[in-house]
Amino acid sequence: MYFTSYEFILFLVILFVIYYLIPKKNQWILLLLASYVFYSFAGLGYLVYILVTTLSTYFISRKIGLLHSTSSVYLKQNKGELSREERKAYKSGIKKKQRMWLVVCMVFNFGILAVLKYSDFTIANINSVFDLLKINKNIPVLGFILPLGISFYTFQTMGYIIDVYRDKYPYEKNIFKLALFISFFPQLIQGPISRFDDLKESLFAEHSFDTRAISFGLQRVLWGFFKKLVIADRLLVAVNTIIRSPDDYQGVYVLVGMFFYAIQLYADFTGGIDIAIGVAEVFGVSLKENFQRPYFSKSITEYWRRWHISLGTWFKDYMFFPISVSKSMLNLSKKCRRIFGDPIGKRIPVYLATIIVWFTTGIWHGAAWNFVVWGLLNCLVILVSQECIPLYQSFHKRFNVQDAFYYRLFQVVRTFWLMSFLRTLDCYRNVSTTFRMYGTVFTKWNWNELINGGLLGLGLTRWDYLVLIIAVLIILYVSLASRSKSYREILLTKPLLVRYLAYFALIISILIFGAYGVGYDSSQFIYSQF
Repeated sequence: MYFTSYEFILFLVILFVIYYLIPKKNQWILLLLASYVFYSFAGLGYLVYILVTTLSTYFISRKIGLLHSTSSVYLKQNKGELSREERKAYKSGIKKKQRMWLVVCMVFNFGILAVLKYSDFTIANINSVFDLLKINKNIPVLGFILPLGISFYTFQTMGYIIDVYRDKYPYEKNIFKLALFISFFPQLIQGPISRFDDLKESLFAEHSFDTRAISFGLQRVLWGFFKKLVIADRLLVAVNTIIRSPDDYQGVYVLVGMFFYAIQLYADFTGGIDIAIGVAEVFGVSLKENFQRPYFSKSITEYWRRWHISLGTWFKDYMFFPISVSKSMLNLSKKCRRIFGDPIGKRIPVYLATIIVWFTTGIWHGAAWNFVVWGLLNCLVILVSQECIPLYQSFHKRFNVQDAFYYRLFQVVRTFWLMSFLRTLDCYRNVSTTFRMYGTVFTKWNWNELINGGLLGLGLTRWDYLVLIIAVLIILYVSLASRSKSYREILLTKPLLVRYLAYFALIISILIFGAYGVGYDSSQFIYSQF
């Protein structure tokens, strides 16, 4: 049951009515039941996976939490009897037990994700090695089907268990509330990846019928539908035409495909997040923003602070920092400084941690070498950019252009196209095809084909292009207007007639200009595959 399906709309209407009729103390219970009903539409068998993750996380977080409370009581009761060394040894022993349980939970749950998502990828690569070595052996693939949202709910759940281990907050004693945190249906398909301390207050609270919040939520949902159906699903046809026939569409068509895919992915992913945040808001639940106008970024580092924010902060907080300040990395840093000197030695551990994080980011997005290379290329550009900071500073100091509009525009355009080139690895079937297409951009000069009607051969009509141009300009306007305040709040200050005309225009645009029919898949979201 996808966000843009009729079933989902009916599901929401029924849930909405019941939610605000039942006693408020039971609202979170209804959300839990609704989340499991929603998940069951993907297949009843897949409920086993999310239940196993929930149960294992609950009992292990409980064990970690009880170890902490037991140690606190013991140390308080024996405060005057234990020496400093004994207290330190006792704390160390407790921490070791907690760490053991944390590792068990993470290995078990990440192991489920790894087996389901990466088994066939691993087997295929082993078979390729066998073929290369002329070994007459072939391991059959397992053919697991990936459960809905497993990458998202696994990361969210492991973030929770790590926070409990770090004593950031107490473990959740109510297993059903933890189950709701893990399975809350708006964020299940494509995020955002929430933190327990951010979500728990509004998720488990009692909510009255709030006209303003419900109105804001529905506006956000409509905005998501507009992005998804009017823009993303319309562009899908042209993007598929280009990438599925790499021998026919080369040179300038590769650039067109990059540009179209950048817009399609943004409209698709942010549209899905808009729907998720809007639906949650209708029920009084606050989800964190996942995007901050990423296509206005002036560097890739800034881009990744603005794009899929919840995933980026997850990797930063739970992977990059723990790796870069771990004892092994600190020891490696000391050795590298002795051998290579401070300038190089202090960089090696940080760069190793960065490479590990970006390799993991790539493989998280998909079990294919395309995504691995995509992640490592992002890493390469970021590391090279960091090394070039002194050059940038010297250039800015000499020419004093960093505040000039034309220079900032250049930085934004440069970042957009650099990310578009890297993102093309999402599209073509393998790495070699992608790089071959890169090459044709510089070797096959067929720009005249666009002038001679080439764009009309991509499955879109002149009418489609007109709709796309107007829709993208609307998104650009709203994005620029929302830099300091939400556009919904801006709209709230307008006369009632203006507001209702805007809502009506948005609904009519979705109904009339939404991409429906043969050749259009108006239910699948790109990030649902992850």
